[in-house]
Amino acid sequence: MNGTRLRLRVSPGATRAGVVGRHGEGWKIRVAARPEGGHANDDVVRLLADTLSVSRDAVTLVSGHGGRDKIVELTGIDPDRVERRLTAAARKEQP
Repeated sequence: MNGTRLRLRVSPGATRAGVVGRHGEGWKIRVAARPEGGHANDDVVRLLADTLSVSRDAVTLVSGHGGRDKIVELTGIDPDRVERRLTAAARKEQP
């Protein structure tokens, strides 16, 4: 199975981590960690793995290591399932 690429806009240093919702063609997510030392990137991988119910090894950051705009590659999960799970997670974040 080929990997699914996902565009992200990441807001580090948030008080609450989670999937915010759509951001252009990608998704906006918040993580609690600060960007220093790659901690926010680690949180991005952890959040996506937990949200999508895949192992952390199935989530690979392929670009954007030092910026807010990132691309991750997901293995072991099809694009439709990714879309459904991220949509459901974003709905839970809505007040």
